Amino acid sequence: MSSAMKKHPVVGLVAWLVVTFIAAAVGAAASVDAAPFYASLVRPSWAPPSSVFGPVWTLLYTLMGVAAWWAWRHGASRRLLVLYVVQLVVNALWSWLFFAWHRGALAVVDIVLLACLIVATLVGFWRVRPLSGVLLLPYLAWVTFASALSWAVWQLNPGVLGA
Repeated sequence: MSSAMKKHPVVGLVAWLVVTFIAAAVGAAASVDAAPFYASLVRPSWAPPSSVFGPVWTLLYTLMGVAAWWAWRHGASRRLLVLYVVQLVVNALWSWLFFAWHRGALAVVDIVLLACLIVATLVGFWRVRPLSGVLLLPYLAWVTFASALSWAVWQLNPGVLGA
């Protein structure tokens, strides 16, 4: 993003939110029929209802966009910002693997990779500006929970999500 945007912080913020929510939209495109599919799966007793996911992800994507903007604004390297975008791609891919393509094993591999990428991004953002790292902590917590949930749902539904 250009240095001109750094002179106009609101423009930079909007740009990072747009980048982040594009990833959200790509994932959401795979999740159009997620609620009935999710409801049809055998889930562990601790699985939240499908209505929880939309509000949680909206909040998380907002925090992620703000974290990226804050890190960018305070001199994050190009490499670190590319890492942020890569983890967005891996994030969006999970919805396609799980909801659209019903590939449970690949979805689990993807979400574990995502958690690792989030940790790397969080550490990098933290080094640039601690607040940027802090803003990614809820995302890491949710993805850690989602990793366990993905594993459990995959194990409970081998016929639907692959053995």
